[in-house]
Order: sequence, then C-alpha cells, then structure tokens
Amino acid sequence: MINIKLNRNFTYIDLFAGIGGFHCAMDQVSAGKAICLYASEIDKNACKIYENNFGIKPLGDIRTVDPSQYESPDIVCAGFPCQTFSKAGKQNGFKDPRGTLFKEIIRIIEFYKPEKRPKILLLENVRNLVSHDHGDTWKTIRHEIEKIGYNIAPQPIILAPKDVEVPQLRDRAIILAVRRDLFDSSLLDLIIQRSKHNTTSIFSILSEDLIGSKSLTDKQLYALNVWDEFIQMMPNKTIGFPIWSDEFGKEYDISIYPDWKKGFINKNRKLYKENKKNLDKWMKKWRIKEELIPTYRKFEWQANNSIKSVFEGIIQFRTSGIRVKRPTESPALVEMVHLPVIGAKRRTISIKEAARLQSFPDGYKFDESHQMAFKQLGNAVNVKVIVTCLEKFLKFINCKWED
Repeated sequence: MINIKLNRNFTYIDLFAGIGGFHCAMDQVSAGKAICLYASEIDKNACKIYENNFGIKPLGDIRTVDPSQYESPDIVCAGFPCQTFSKAGKQNGFKDPRGTLFKEIIRIIEFYKPEKRPKILLLENVRNLVSHDHGDTWKTIRHEIEKIGYNIAPQPIILAPKDVEVPQLRDRAIILAVRRDLFDSSLLDLIIQRSKHNTTSIFSILSEDLIGSKSLTDKQLYALNVWDEFIQMMPNKTIGFPIWSDEFGKEYDISIYPDWKKGFINKNRKLYKENKKNLDKWMKKWRIKEELIPTYRKFEWQANNSIKSVFEGIIQFRTSGIRVKRPTESPALVEMVHLPVIGAKRRTISIKEAARLQSFPDGYKFDESHQMAFKQLGNAVNVKVIVTCLEKFLKFINCKWED
C-alpha cells in the first residue's frame, strides 16, 4: 500500500521521541523494514528505554541536532511538547519556551533543499492545539509548514484510541502534510472517521502480568460499596452531575458561589428531597460522614445505563471524587496520577495493561520504576492511532494520485 515514492524500507526521524511510540508505529506500517535515521529526546530516562528497545541511542536536546550529519528522511515524526497548549497546563503556547520547540522541526526540515526535503510530516499534539489562542496557534503552525513547501490538511485530524478499537479516551491532534511538489491536490476531503460507539472493553487488554498493579485498600473498597448501593437505589442511572453527599439535607445560603457551583448544589439538594427516605437510611447505614474522607463523599457516575454496578465499570479515585466510567472508556493515560481501577478486579491497571492501552507491543521493556513507566506511557503517543493516520493518509494520497 505504501506508494508516493515510499518503499517499505522508507527512512524517518523521530523527534521528541519519548519512549518510542512513533518508532513502534513505523515498524508496524513497514513490517519492520523502515529505517530510523536518528531519534531526538531530552529526557535521560526515556532515552534509556528507547535504546533498550530499539538499539538506538537518541540524540539529546533537539536544539543541538545538526541535520547536516544526516540524509533527509522520507518521514518526519514528532510529538512536540504539548503542555504549553494543553488545558491541563497554563496554555501559554508560543510564549512558553517549550512552545517554540516547534520551530526546531521547521529548522531541521528547512536545512535541506526543497526537492530533497522529507516527503511526509506526521506530527502529534493535544486536541486543544486547534482552539488554543482563538485558533491563532494552529494558523501559525499551518503557515510555517506551508511556507517550507508542504501541502497540509486544513485542520488536524482529531482521533482517540477509542476510535481505533482501543478502550481509552484520549483525543489527540494529528497534523498531516505532504511535500507540495509530490502532491498538490486538495486535502479538504481527507477525513478519518471517529467511532461513535466503541464496543471494545477494558477486559480486552487485561493481562496476567500484574507488575505495577495495586489492590484496593479496605477504605477504597468500603467507599465503592457505599456508592454501589447508592446507584442501585437510583431508578434512573443517567445522572448528569457530580454527587456531593455533603449537600444532602443542607439549606445554607449559596448566593456567593459561582453559577456552576450553585447549579451542582441545587441539583444535589433536589435529588435529596426527591429521595429523602432512602438516602437518610443509606447515610445512616454507611455512616457516610464518619467513615468516608471528603473526596470519597463525592461521586461521578459517567456510565449512564450501560452498566448496573460500580464494579462493572472503570473507576478513578480523584480529588474531585470517585468517578465511574463505562468499561469501554478508560481515562486518558496522561502522566497518570490517578490510575484507572478495573472494578471487577478490585485493582488498578498494570504496566502491561497501560502499555496495551497505548498499543505498545507486549514485549516492550519499561523502566524498573513503576511510577516512571506509567509516566512515560502517559507521555507517549498511541501507536495504533499513529498507524491508522499514516496508513489512511497514504491511501488518500495514492488514490488521488491514480485519479
């Protein structure tokens, strides 16, 4: 299927390489024949993992990479720093020194003569990149790529692992571009469909290798039993707001609070009044205020009617409360702090299971530190998402070419 003057043994460079998600993807697309000319990664721990798995020692800081030492690759892979554009960060964009590292990708490409520059650009970032700074960040990135001779898709492809039959919610922005002298037709029709109803369950990635997994504590199990009984009491499980049990039976003035908070409090008070008899029995039986810490007294049911019990879902113990999702919707692995809990197993996911959520091969070797391994996987690109985007992009270009 690879065409557009790419053989199976195409070459590529792996910038901001992390632990090698792009490398795994290029191996899959090429059946192991693609050649990585070099990788660049500044994190020493990630470099060690990369070398252990691929036998390539990544170059350090991308700002010190000298492209004159290497031939021009066929493909540039780069998951450039996302924290500066992410909703989870300060969203400083190009005002943040990390944001300017995108320009290093341009520097490396621009070193080569226009007709020798890489054929394909495959870049990855957070979904928020599209809307960051009212869209100006994306306009800048697109302009910079067009300016050095590339035909770029008008918008990044937004894709999550759940869209490629991997049970993880993690939207990413994938930027696709092709050298204009190779393909100058419109990319407006380039669409990679998203899945509306993923049916692949977390149980599909379970492993007998439980390294890194932790069993739930007695207090955590107690809290889950508390909320499981709560869910059984609710005739309608389509609860669309966080449950704050501390508000049950309260009537103090809330006028000083912002509208969003007043809305949640009023919904909780209304829920209590409508179910007062049952909820009073429930709170007394489980001694909610005495036995549960404040964060365990908050609850988010995000599974609607797809499951009937807390223990059928994927659970997170968060600072905002205990959250339960469908078994097809594991939370995003983003430098995991709150590891997903597999309710039916009463434990957190293992390193191997986290790797499967990121579509890494089972034989992949990780850091001896469990915490470091989860962090590195959280920072990695999802292999299957990258494979899907590149294969569909090449197919689109080749079909247009044949027309």
